[in-house]
Amino acid sequence: MEDSAAVAGRLWDEWLPVSVRRLIADPLPGGLVAARRLVVWLAGVHDIGKATPAFACQVEQLAQVMRGHGLEMRSREAMGADRRLAPHGLAGQVLLGEWLQERHGWTVKQTGQFTVAVGGHHGVPPEHGQIQALDRHPDLLGAHGPARAVWQRVQGELLDACAAEFGVGEDLADWKTVKLSQPVQVLLSALVIVCDWIASNRDLFPYFPEDVPRTGAERIAAAWAGLDLPGPWRAEEPAGDVHELFASRFDLPPGAKARPVQEAAVELAREMDEPGLMVIEAPMGEGKTEAALAAAEILAARSGAGGVFFALPTMATGNAMFPRLLHWLDRLPAPPGTRYSVLLAHSKAALNDDFVGLLGNGGQRIAAVDVDGHGSEQWRPSSRERVAGAELVAHAWLRGRKKAMLSSFVAGTVDQLLFAGLKSRHLALRHLAIDGKVVVIDEAHAYDTYMSVYLDRVLSWLGAYRVPVVVLSATLPAGRRRELAAAYAGKDAVRAAAGAFDAVGRAGDYPLLTAVTPGGAPLMRRPAASARGTQVAVERLDDDVDVLADRLERELAQGGCVLVVRNTVRRVLEAAAVLRQRFGDANVTVAHSCFVDVDRAAKDASLLNRFGPPGKADRPAGAHIVVASQVAEQSLDVDFDLLVTDLAPVDLLLQRTGRLHRHLRGGPEQTDRPEGLRQARCLITGVDWNASVPRPVAGSVAVYGAYALLRSAAALLEHLDGGPERPVGLPDDISALVQRAYTDTLDGPAGWTQALEDARTRHERHRADQAERAATFRLDAAARPGRPLFGWVAAGVGDADDTRQGRAQVRDSRESLEVVVVQRRADGSLATLPWLKPDRKGRVLAGLPLPTDQAPTALAARTAASCGLRLPIQFSFPDVMDLALDELEELYVEAWQTKDSYWLAGQLILPLDEHCQTRLAGFALRYSPSDGLEVTRA
Repeated sequence: MEDSAAVAGRLWDEWLPVSVRRLIADPLPGGLVAARRLVVWLAGVHDIGKATPAFACQVEQLAQVMRGHGLEMRSREAMGADRRLAPHGLAGQVLLGEWLQERHGWTVKQTGQFTVAVGGHHGVPPEHGQIQALDRHPDLLGAHGPARAVWQRVQGELLDACAAEFGVGEDLADWKTVKLSQPVQVLLSALVIVCDWIASNRDLFPYFPEDVPRTGAERIAAAWAGLDLPGPWRAEEPAGDVHELFASRFDLPPGAKARPVQEAAVELAREMDEPGLMVIEAPMGEGKTEAALAAAEILAARSGAGGVFFALPTMATGNAMFPRLLHWLDRLPAPPGTRYSVLLAHSKAALNDDFVGLLGNGGQRIAAVDVDGHGSEQWRPSSRERVAGAELVAHAWLRGRKKAMLSSFVAGTVDQLLFAGLKSRHLALRHLAIDGKVVVIDEAHAYDTYMSVYLDRVLSWLGAYRVPVVVLSATLPAGRRRELAAAYAGKDAVRAAAGAFDAVGRAGDYPLLTAVTPGGAPLMRRPAASARGTQVAVERLDDDVDVLADRLERELAQGGCVLVVRNTVRRVLEAAAVLRQRFGDANVTVAHSCFVDVDRAAKDASLLNRFGPPGKADRPAGAHIVVASQVAEQSLDVDFDLLVTDLAPVDLLLQRTGRLHRHLRGGPEQTDRPEGLRQARCLITGVDWNASVPRPVAGSVAVYGAYALLRSAAALLEHLDGGPERPVGLPDDISALVQRAYTDTLDGPAGWTQALEDARTRHERHRADQAERAATFRLDAAARPGRPLFGWVAAGVGDADDTRQGRAQVRDSRESLEVVVVQRRADGSLATLPWLKPDRKGRVLAGLPLPTDQAPTALAARTAASCGLRLPIQFSFPDVMDLALDELEELYVEAWQTKDSYWLAGQLILPLDEHCQTRLAGFALRYSPSDGLEVTRA
C-alpha cells in the first residue's frame, strides 16, 4: 500500500498533465492539494480487499498464522466456488464503503463514486449484481461469529492508519458532500491501475532486496529513477507573428508565409476561452496538418494538455504522419533536459524504421509489470534520440496494448481513439491516455456510419473531459459538421446556434473554421483559400479499358503523368494489364492495398520520389501512368497532369482531384507540363453513362453503395454537361458540391427520381443497421455527477486491442485474414521473399533462411514479419475463411511459437512457390512486387 501511494505522489507531481490534475481537482474543496491527497489515498488503500478470508485463505501456511491471532477463516477448499464472489477489488470497494459509512458518516449513495476506483483497479468496475451477490455472503469479508469482529477491527485499523498516513482525515468530512463526475471517477480508477502496476513491478520494488535495507523514501526514489518516465509536455503559448511561428516550426522557405487557413486556425485557437472542438475544412494542399499542430500548441498551453494524439484513417497514413510529428517536435522550444515519450500507434509499428530508430536494445534487462501486475513481459530501458529541443523517448514501460497510448505524443490509426468508446477491459486507461492530450482527427470525412457511432460517443466524453479537439477535412457535409459539434458540445448548444450552422455551406463559406465549447456559442471563420486555384474540366469516359487506352495514347503523345484511380483492386489490375500492352511495363505503375507491407511502403516512397513536389521528386521524362486504388486518394503529396477516376462519392472524388495539378510547374500557366495537359482535366469512368440513369459498375456499388454514387453524379451533372465551359473550381466549388450531394433533399433530374428513391431506401436501411450494430458494445454517455461507474463496461467485449479482431469491433468491415508471405524453395525449405532490398544498414534481407526446426535469426524473423499481407475480400466470407484457415494452419512451425521468435509466433504463414504462386481455399494466388496479389478462381 505504501509503495502504491508513493508512486501516486510521484505520478501526480512529475508525470500527470496539468489538464488532468485540474479536472480531478475541480469538484473538490481544497483544489489541487486535496486532489493529490485523494489520488494518493485511493492508491494506498486499493488492496484493502486482500485483508479478507476470501483472499487470505489462498496460502494455508500464512492463513494458519492469521488464525493464531484470532482471524478465523475456512480453508480455500471449504470456501470453494464462493471465493469468486469476492475478488479483492470488489471486496476492497465494499470494505472501504462500509468504513466511510461507519467511521465518517457517509451515506451508501455517496460512497460508490469514490470506492469504485478501488473496485475497478483490475480493469472492470463492478456491476450491481456482483455487489449484491457479495452482500449475501458477508463471511467472505470476515468470518462468522465472534471472529467477524476481529476481522472488522483489523480492517478498520488498516484504513484508519491509511487515512492518517496520507493526510485525508479532515478531507473525508468535506468529500462526503462532493459529487464526482464520471470522467473524474474514470481518471481516478485509471491512476490507481497505473500505480498498482508500477508498485507491483518486482524489479522496481523487489520483495527481497539483496542490498542494505532502505528507508521508504530511498526505496521509492530508487524505483522512480529505475522507471525513468518522461514528464508531460508543458506547452507555452507562442506569442507574436503567425508567419514567424510557422517559419520556425515547419521550415518554410525564405520569404514564405503561413496560408490564410493556417493564420485563421491560430487566431481562432487564441480566441477560444476554454478547451473546445475546432473543425478545419479547407482544400487539399492548404496545410491543414500544420495548422492543426500550430493550433494544438496554443490549445495545449491554455488547457494544460500534456501531449498530442494525431488520429489517421489507416496504418499507411499513420506511418506518413509519424516523421512529420517528429519533425515538429524537433522544433518545439523546450528547456534543457526535457524528454518526451512518443509512439506510433498501430499493430505494425515495430516494423516502421522511424519508430524502430527510437527503440533501443542495450541496457540492463528489467521485468516490466504485465496487465495484471505480475511482472511477465521483458523490457529494456528506453533508448533516446537527441533532438534540438527535447529528447524523444520510445519508452520501454510505455509499450504494449494497455499502456502505449499513455505516451505523450502519438500518431496512429483512428481505431485507437474509437476504442475509447468501446466497452472493454481497462477502458479507463484509454480515457486517461486521451484526456491528457490535444486530439487531432484527420480525414474526418473518411469514416462511415458505423465508425461515426463510436467517434461521436468518444467526442462526447472528450467534451466532458475538456479535451481540446481539432478535426480536419477537405470535404465535410454540413450535417456531419453539426453532428460532430453536437457530440462534443451537447445537442442543446448546437440547437441554440442552429441559425449559425444552417447559414454555412454555400460556395462562399469555404474554407471554413468552426469552434465550439461545451455550452458555448460557436465561433466561425471564413478565411480565403491560398491565392492559387485550379479549374478542373470534368467529362464522362466510357467504361471500357480499350477506350481508356486509346484516350491516353492521344493525351500522352507529348508525354505527361496520369493517375488512374479504380475503386477495386480487380479493376486496377485489369486496367494495368491493357495499359502495359500499349505503353510498356516500365511506363505503368500499380499501387493498391494488396501488397505486402514492405512493398506497399516502397510503393508510397516511389510515388513521392517520382511525382512529389517540384525540387523534391525526379519526375519521369516521358509518358507514365499510375493505376491505383484508393491508396492514392489521401495523405500522399503527389501531382499528376491528368486524372482518370471511377465515379466515387463526391467528397472522395474531390479528394482525388487534389492529386491533379497539385503544384505549380512552370508558373501559373503550368508551362513545364505537356502543352495538351496544362488545363487540369478529370475523366470520370466506371459508369454506364448511356443508360437512362447512370449505372455504376458493380464493384463500385459494393464499396460505396448506389445512393452515394448517384448523388455524386447528380451533383456533378452541370459540370459534366457543361464540358470545358463549366469546370469545377477548386476550391470554390468544393463546399457547394459536397453540400448538394449530402443534403436531405433529393437532387437530380426528373428521370432519376425513382432510382434515387430506391437507392436511398437501401442506403437508410444500411445506415440504420450499421448504427444498431455499432451500438451493441458502445459505451454509454457520461451519467450525471455523483453516479458511480458501477457496470460501466458491463456486457462489453472483454479486451480490445489493435488486432484484426479488435479493429473489426470499431470498423464495419468483414473480418479479414492477415498472413505473413514467405517463399518455399524447390527443396521445401522456407526463406524470406527473394526481391527484398537491403536495409538501411546494408544488410541483405532477400532469401534469408527460415528454418523450421529452430527459431530463425532475429533479422530473418523480422524481415519475414515485414511481409505481412491482408487477404482481399474473397477470403472474408465465412465458408471461404474457414477453409483458408484450415489450409493455412497446416503450416504450423512449432519452433516459431516461442518468445525467441516473437515476430512470427502466432502468425498465419502463406508460402509461395518459386514462381510466387500458390492455391488457397479454391483460389489461385499469384504475387509480384510490381502488381501485388492477384486472385482468381482456381
